[in-house]
Amino acid sequence: MSLGPVMVDVVGTALAPTEREQLHHPLVGGVILFSRNFESVSQLQALTHDIHGWREPPLVIAVAHEGGRVQRFRAGFTPLPPCGAIGSLYDEDPAAGRLLARSAGFVMAAELLDCGVDISFAPVLDIDRGASAVIGNRAFHQDPEVVAELARQYIAGMASAGMGATGKHFPGHGGVAGDSHAELPVDERMFIDIEHTDLVPFAHLAPVLAGIMPAHVLYPQVAPEPAGFSPFWLQEVLRRRLQFNGVIFSDDLSMAGARGAGDLAARAQAALAAGCDMVLSCNDPGGLPGLLAGLQGYENPAAQLRIARLHGRGAWGDGPLKTLQEYTEACRNLQQWAVKTGDGTSC
Repeated sequence: MSLGPVMVDVVGTALAPTEREQLHHPLVGGVILFSRNFESVSQLQALTHDIHGWREPPLVIAVAHEGGRVQRFRAGFTPLPPCGAIGSLYDEDPAAGRLLARSAGFVMAAELLDCGVDISFAPVLDIDRGASAVIGNRAFHQDPEVVAELARQYIAGMASAGMGATGKHFPGHGGVAGDSHAELPVDERMFIDIEHTDLVPFAHLAPVLAGIMPAHVLYPQVAPEPAGFSPFWLQEVLRRRLQFNGVIFSDDLSMAGARGAGDLAARAQAALAAGCDMVLSCNDPGGLPGLLAGLQGYENPAAQLRIARLHGRGAWGDGPLKTLQEYTEACRNLQQWAVKTGDGTSC
């Protein structure tokens, strides 16, 4: 059975019988986890083992685990610095900032892979313009070139651990104050203004990203639809101009920024038609059956191949992660930053 275009969530720390049935649906291709799905490392490993064992090829398991305030798993995981703290260190010492970015990417990816999680929706490639509270210190920096440089190091760390990176939120969420979880933000800039600022990290990093997630933001001077529902942004800019060949994920279709596209099934149809490979349906279990029914008969072989390449590969094989030299060194770098700043980071 091939992997379908829908990524779903689950309610608790173990699969319910109805969730097992949903995961077997041919249109389902992945599972996204949240803090509610975690109570311990051993429990998480059991949950991911169960999810992976339910299908062949295994479903892709994802989480948003960036560091700072967006880190879904805590106990037994290394607390990761927010990207903005990495940018602040870069301003003081560029070499130290690059090293911290790479170390954070490696530790994040290694610990997740060790627990059976295939991908993290990271890093954030937005520019910190001081306008968006929902982005804020999730962004590396206010300079697009510095964002690209630090994100490249972060991605290299993830790759060294065996995980592909997903950049977000294309083409840039940092220029609007609105939170797309609660409303549809509107960015009134012209394309040329976005191209020379927010698009810069995506243009630099498109060749090394496994995935990109567009923003639920409307850019009315550029296209009539929010970016995640826009053929112009996804097909013309991302695929043709930036030559991106990885997976395009929708952001969560239950967010307020997506509701203008209709009910959940209509949102999924619109996102896939615009160019998304995989759509996320989170926190709306009652709407999932209708979404799956609305996509009946949908098939995209090229997208299925891209999705199948997302499975993580732990670089240390079957040995204990914490005996890996690169992990030990990366943790030491994080610890040095923590001591300097007073953060409680430890491996």
